[in-house]
Amino acid sequence: MTTNISESMNAALVKVRELPITAFVNEIRLLYQRWFFERRNKAKDFTSKMSKDVEKKLEKRRDRAQIMDIRYADEYNFDVIDGDQNFCVDMALWTCTCGKFQLDQLPCEHVLVVVRKSAYEAYDLCSPFYSREYWYESYSGVINPLPHITSWCIPEDVSSFKIMPPDVRTSAGRRRKRRIPSVGEEQSQPKCSRCRESGHNRATCQNPIALHPSGQTFTACSTNPSFQGASSSYHPPSSIDDTNS
Repeated sequence: MTTNISESMNAALVKVRELPITAFVNEIRLLYQRWFFERRNKAKDFTSKMSKDVEKKLEKRRDRAQIMDIRYADEYNFDVIDGDQNFCVDMALWTCTCGKFQLDQLPCEHVLVVVRKSAYEAYDLCSPFYSREYWYESYSGVINPLPHITSWCIPEDVSSFKIMPPDVRTSAGRRRKRRIPSVGEEQSQPKCSRCRESGHNRATCQNPIALHPSGQTFTACSTNPSFQGASSSYHPPSSIDDTNS
């Protein structure tokens, strides 16, 4: 299975992956240079303790925690009522039976109920890797700009080394541009813009289209008022003699 990071990079580089390898690598460098600069400034200007996405996630979980109730066992163990279910929170071990607290290293909605009813602080229960300081440090490195190739100082042993193209046989036909899906990955089905059904497109659509909400189909004569009078007064001749007369 592919990861979200590789899928994001594939989407970001889809327009430049047809370039030669040297130009392709340079586009990757420019992309990272822009990303590091923008995200480093965004983290520096952010004022909250946690990163932006974590703050949004905690806010949604706080809203859900408002409708939950709590039962006390002792100063560390709590029973949180979530609708028709109950979840056990252990503040000494930092665990919740829903599993989110241990997996995300962030307070789940059940832990936030305990935080709201006690003296615990939500930010103290978050992993430091979600903090604004770690966010800034992740992009603290600088991708330096690269001068023109004519100003490069290349060692003699590197410039004299000749790299030959790989000895491979190119298969006939058009090259594949789309990646091969991983095992178990669901492929998106095309959706027709004419009938709104999946599995085909507009060019190959053969479904009849109803022009009326009731499902009835109409011809041009029945829908165009200029043809209604002509279609009602015109009668085809019964024989050739009628046309001559």
